[in-house]
Amino acid sequence: MTDKIKVGDYLIVQRQKYTKLQKFTNLNTIVNLGKDQVELRLAENHRYLTTFHLVPKQERGKRVYTLDALSTPSEIRNLKELLIKESGNDNRNIIDDRQSQALSTEEILKLREECESSSEVIGKLVENSKSFATKTEYSQEKYLKRKEKKYFEYITIRRPSVRLLSDIYWRLDPEKVLGVRFDTLSQIISYSGVCSVGNYLLYESGTNGLLPAAMLNSIGAGTGGKLVHMHPGNVAQKQALLAMDYPAEQQARCVSVNIYSVLRHFYQDKEVSNGEKDVELKDVKDMPVVPEDSPTVEREEGINGTNKRKHEETDEGLEVTVAKQVKLDKQKQPWELENEAATRVMDEKFDSLVIVAKEHPQSILKALLPFVKSSRPVVIFSNSREILTECYVDIKTEASVTYLRVTSNWMRQYQILPNRTHPDVTMSGSSGYLLTGYTVGN
Repeated sequence: MTDKIKVGDYLIVQRQKYTKLQKFTNLNTIVNLGKDQVELRLAENHRYLTTFHLVPKQERGKRVYTLDALSTPSEIRNLKELLIKESGNDNRNIIDDRQSQALSTEEILKLREECESSSEVIGKLVENSKSFATKTEYSQEKYLKRKEKKYFEYITIRRPSVRLLSDIYWRLDPEKVLGVRFDTLSQIISYSGVCSVGNYLLYESGTNGLLPAAMLNSIGAGTGGKLVHMHPGNVAQKQALLAMDYPAEQQARCVSVNIYSVLRHFYQDKEVSNGEKDVELKDVKDMPVVPEDSPTVEREEGINGTNKRKHEETDEGLEVTVAKQVKLDKQKQPWELENEAATRVMDEKFDSLVIVAKEHPQSILKALLPFVKSSRPVVIFSNSREILTECYVDIKTEASVTYLRVTSNWMRQYQILPNRTHPDVTMSGSSGYLLTGYTVGN
């Protein structure tokens, strides 16, 4: 992992407060920011967190921009200091009749083509506004922020993080991450006790790889921790995992498997291994015993000769067996190898279990709970309180998990500014429910 932007990376493109996840596929990659198209070609080999100026290209009918790296972000002008010179005491005499702007739509579009920077465009809009000077300073700031958001000509390219990815997915569509908001995600990680050592079991049915990415982030690189990520589909969703660009050694600590396939593989292996043990014991009992009173010469010539031939045959047989096994391993599908890797960890058992599912988690919990060690945390997330209540009653009856609690997650965001601190006008409400507890006697 390097500090410089390179082709093949996932990037977070930030324009003011707006962020977007984009893969830098090749040098012709273009990111769409509203109606603006930005070429990422010139971002290559610059450091992350570099701020770029959007330089317009002369293409008819399109708003296409190239990038010019700023040596320091202080080159971005402060519009408040430039344009706010006088303000009114209140807005009671201002009437929103849409006649305050003297420039027409056509003239504003022409300004965007002629002016070299967004600051000039906004300056012209302020000069031609009949009501700007009479607004309060607070209203003027809001006006400038609104126009700056529309005409802002700078972007910053950042490296993906779990927090940024979580915010982006939530803003686009909370259902794409099963309603798991960042504060809820942090509680899941905290309750499950994921750290650099131990084995961890996760079942999730579609969060774009956000849950395994967050858990693998907590495990870290160069540690002894392992994560088995179970899912119901043929292919696991891994966009967030790929976007985080973990080192190969850290990525190898996460094994993604289909839950039905790996459970079938696990129990079939148990049946086969038990059968093989029975055969081996039977063979030992039927093995012929050489009598101790046999002539010494015959024993040396006959038995040693026989043993020598047997050893030769055994060596040849072993080589053939190893060759066949190598050939079989090469013929195995990737999902078969992943199942084998997962079952090895399942034999060791897990230090916590996390379930984030669209479907009812009760049957999933019963299937996976035997693989969790005693006195280990269990965390179940759902958007429905009733579903978790059913699980609560069922677990309480079986006494398989103790210290059960159902909690709701509600976060309130505040705008904190001088003389005007208050809750945000629009915010999300509940972010689902968590059922937590600790295993008993597994």
